[in-house]
Amino acid sequence: MDHSKVALAKSQMNQEKTKPTIGITMGDPAGIGAQIVAKALQNTALTEKARFIIYGSNETLTFEADKCKLQTRWDRVGATTDRAKQKIHSDVIVLDDTEDGLAKLNHTPSQLGGVVSKRWVEQAIHDAMLPMSDTRHIDAVVTAPICKESWAMARYKWPGHTELFASRTKAKRHAMMFVSDKLRVVLATCHVPLMDIRNVLTIGKVHDAIDIAHEGCSQLGIKAPKIAVTGLNPHAGENGLLGDEETRIIEPAIKVAKNNGLNVHGPFPADTLFSYAQSYDVIVAMYHDQGLLPIKLLSPQQAVNWTVGIPIIRTSPDHGTAFDIAHTTSADPKSILHAITLACQLATTRSTLPC
Repeated sequence: MDHSKVALAKSQMNQEKTKPTIGITMGDPAGIGAQIVAKALQNTALTEKARFIIYGSNETLTFEADKCKLQTRWDRVGATTDRAKQKIHSDVIVLDDTEDGLAKLNHTPSQLGGVVSKRWVEQAIHDAMLPMSDTRHIDAVVTAPICKESWAMARYKWPGHTELFASRTKAKRHAMMFVSDKLRVVLATCHVPLMDIRNVLTIGKVHDAIDIAHEGCSQLGIKAPKIAVTGLNPHAGENGLLGDEETRIIEPAIKVAKNNGLNVHGPFPADTLFSYAQSYDVIVAMYHDQGLLPIKLLSPQQAVNWTVGIPIIRTSPDHGTAFDIAHTTSADPKSILHAITLACQLATTRSTLPC
């Protein structure tokens, strides 16, 4: 018996057990998703942290790698083949599920782009919800950008990833949490038209966002996080002169959270709060642009979108499909690298928690 080979095989098995498996969906095939995924996979340090399964088109991914003169550091496995159901030991696998016509897509929204990008996400969600003992189980999902217009053209009712993940996991409550070294932000409302926010915002929604902000910080290892809450209106309503949502909705939600023992403060005028945001562990913002503008300014290409409140780990870069530069080689993979790193961190932490 070759004891050295046995020892090596045991070492590889132990390493596989300790490394999480991260699924990465390729996003809209006409956007920069394939390019930033291919660039991210050049970072060999990633495979020391985890194994990766790419849900998408091997042809599209390989084309982007060739265009950018990158090495193809992955193995291809047909998504519907028997091999896909077996244990695969490669560090990086492309679970190839392509469609005729992808190579002919222009860098614009399309029905076909919507169909395939949603299908890849559905496959990843399915695998993330499988039992840990299943060979297709993945420990986290990182999503490259989809195009909401493409999904609408394909007649899907979900406006984006966040709502689809919440629906498929039957999450009673969830929120978008944006994480960077300089700032953390949770949104009380997500993809809601600005004119509809005052009709959607409730005490419950604001309180859930505060509670989820606390939960997210706890998962990041922050004990008793200090939470700040913005107002909705200019000057946080100016005691009702510029709107009553602060006194009618936001202040009662803060009071409930305080009664539950959370360290929460506000509501503060958003334009001043973000100037001293680093005094707090996390900020709860009332709507999309109110929270995303400051974090994207303070942490360009570094912020990660993390869906907190659902039973599976899902992260994504903080940008969109960037159709305008998808034909070039200039797409920056920094944000998706941060998203992958956070997914690895969260998956590793979750796997070490006591049952």
